[in-house]
Amino acid sequence: MEQQYRLRFAPSPTGPLHIGGARSALFNYLLAKKNGGTFIVRMEDTDLERSSKESEENIKDSLRWLGMDWDEGIDVGGDYGPYRQMERLDIYNAAVRRLLEEGKAYYCFCSEEELAREKEEQQARGEVPKYGGKCRAIPLAEAEKRVAAGEKAVIRFRVPEGETVVVDDLVRGKVSFDTDGIGDFIIVKSDGIPVYNFAVVLDDHTMGITHVIRGEEHLSNTPRQLVLYDALGYEKPKFAHISLILGRDNEGKLTKMSKRHGSTSVVAYKEQGYLPEAIDNFLALLGWAPGGEEELFTLDELEQAFSLEHVSKSPAVFDLEKLKWINGMYIRGASGERLLEYGLPFLKKAGLVSAEPTADEMIWAMTVIDVLKTHISCFAELPELIEKYRAAVVYDDDVLASLKDCKEDALAVLRAMKEKLERNPKVTVDSYKKMLKEISKETGIKGRNLYHSLRVAKTGEEQGPDLDKLSVIIGRDLMLERLKKFIKMFQRMD
Repeated sequence: MEQQYRLRFAPSPTGPLHIGGARSALFNYLLAKKNGGTFIVRMEDTDLERSSKESEENIKDSLRWLGMDWDEGIDVGGDYGPYRQMERLDIYNAAVRRLLEEGKAYYCFCSEEELAREKEEQQARGEVPKYGGKCRAIPLAEAEKRVAAGEKAVIRFRVPEGETVVVDDLVRGKVSFDTDGIGDFIIVKSDGIPVYNFAVVLDDHTMGITHVIRGEEHLSNTPRQLVLYDALGYEKPKFAHISLILGRDNEGKLTKMSKRHGSTSVVAYKEQGYLPEAIDNFLALLGWAPGGEEELFTLDELEQAFSLEHVSKSPAVFDLEKLKWINGMYIRGASGERLLEYGLPFLKKAGLVSAEPTADEMIWAMTVIDVLKTHISCFAELPELIEKYRAAVVYDDDVLASLKDCKEDALAVLRAMKEKLERNPKVTVDSYKKMLKEISKETGIKGRNLYHSLRVAKTGEEQGPDLDKLSVIIGRDLMLERLKKFIKMFQRMD
């Protein structure tokens, strides 16, 4: 019988969804969808001090925004809940009890001071720090009496000695660990809350998880989890540890991704006006190679193309310029409605349209966004680019020189446009096109001699967006003001 794929994303709700976490979620999502499996989202909320409802909502909202709707888990429900660890304590407690009774776990009463001293002594001898096993021999009955009397204790797992643990990793191949280098690790803290390495094993087993795709930083946790699987007699899932995401600093050196390389949370990119499909596309390429020249994939296409065989062991490099390029490509291919949906909030925030835009403002916004979509890499750039076209114009000598050979034609066109603007209090794309046609007919001037002088007078540049659309960005009053000033200046030129 063919295996039913069940994959999960299990973040800790201690902050917004990180780019690295989003990539892990995406790889799990894609493998599940490609194989007709189930994608599950659960919360590892045992860090009581740092976990928050706000962070959980951010993570869920970010996943949904990226299109990664889950089939089972928090909010959705399912047959293997609860899907928050703090609601699963009975499950953990039963497993702990079993390990204690079978002698595979024990109470440890060592103080933090004792453990710190032991660690220092081991490091001084050049040894890898690990728990020395002082409390290993305390009988369970005696330990339970001490706990009942109020003595603080953690519970440690008794790691088998002299064994080799092999992680048969789907990305990295076989990776071996010596159990003697692990030491008896804590599985339950003194407050009764299970630690990550223990709880995750119970969660993955009871939820029937078949594959675990997670960051390379978790590879060192895996041998601890595997010895727990063996102790509990559980079938192990298949593991795939994907590479770290690195960023390049100002000197070109690659270091672990941080804020100096760009924003680290998904919500930050959403707030900058990146499209979710562009983020998905970019994240998929961080460590996965599609096997061809194509670099742009929809989420549906990624579901069909993705495979762990093409995931690299090498670190992935976060290239902000690549993300901008991908997002720019998606912007240029977006529908007018989608462009307005993403662009309008930035125009509102900049005060370029009202909080409740009028019909004229909506038309203006649609026109402006359509004009500038080929000039932006994210929607946050819109207001700055609009301001660029509305800011004071600086006329470069070389640009002005390009008009000298056709000075008479240029002045005729500029004066004609000035007169028409004075008679038309409102300018639209269509009305501007009509004015250009009338000027051409009235003056007999066509082609470059018709358009070039108007572009230079309005922008100080020789290239840019179409003049009819540019006119809407600049606006009638500012165009008229610039034309008057330019005509006076140009008349005085030799």
